[in-house]
Amino acid sequence: MTKVFIDGSAGTTGLRIHERLAARADLELLILPDEMRKDPAARAEMLKSADVAFLCLPDAAAIEAVGLAGESNVRMIDTSTAHRTNPAWAYGFAELAGKREQIAASSRVANPGCHASGFVALVEPLVRAGLIAADVALTCVSLTGYSGGGKKMIAEYEDAARDPLLDAPRQYGLTQTHKHLPEMCAVTGLTVAPAFCPIVADFYSGMEVTVPLFKKDLRGTVADIRALYADLYNTKLLHYNAEMGEGGLLSAAAFSGRDDMELGVFGNDERVLLVSRFDNLGKGASGAAIQNMNIMLGMDETTGLCV
Repeated sequence: MTKVFIDGSAGTTGLRIHERLAARADLELLILPDEMRKDPAARAEMLKSADVAFLCLPDAAAIEAVGLAGESNVRMIDTSTAHRTNPAWAYGFAELAGKREQIAASSRVANPGCHASGFVALVEPLVRAGLIAADVALTCVSLTGYSGGGKKMIAEYEDAARDPLLDAPRQYGLTQTHKHLPEMCAVTGLTVAPAFCPIVADFYSGMEVTVPLFKKDLRGTVADIRALYADLYNTKLLHYNAEMGEGGLLSAAAFSGRDDMELGVFGNDERVLLVSRFDNLGKGASGAAIQNMNIMLGMDETTGLCV
């Protein structure tokens, strides 16, 4: 039986992973008592005892965990930002060309960021196919539920005496130095960082990423984009949907609680909107991490996931 340790199981990503894995009969979860969660020696022992470890930690703690594991054979899936642009780690977005094979063969997998997942799914195939240039200047608008901000933000939004400003969507990342930007460029091949506009709103989970394109920046047609997505994305966990939406509207909460992602293409020949929808805690975090573990273990990648 595969032994699994979640280092950082008290955070939102770790909790969702634990929830998904606890019901599986093929896994044994290694659990640290709460009072030992930050004990380096206890963590090292768990990491060395596990077959697979999820690192659901801040960047510095994730790097520390790799060191604590030493020369053990534990296979690691890091959900932090720490290793996403490190060439020694496989990038854990299986639907991109060649990534599934890299994940299967790797002992170190960097789980994608939530916003980055939606952007990468939309943009990387277009750059690779030559439908947009690597030096195109893009904009990305991403709506997310407040669970993406972790326990502190969840508590703020769910406080009965909360600030009234939380009743409306709030834009952040205003300095254009968001931690997902290096990953968004490195994985897609873009040489110009997009203008990235993340927005958090008053709903628990869900994400909707939009990338606008103008005709002058497209080396092809809207039909070419639709055909490319339909060919590439036709699995249970990532699929192009020509009928995406709800009567001319798109809810960012449509995939809340799920572990899959859908893509759509809107607009006209002059102005195109590329859109991805998923759960920031699902395909944007915990769901993707479990998908990666399943691939590493050679099993159906949807095992234990909600699609």
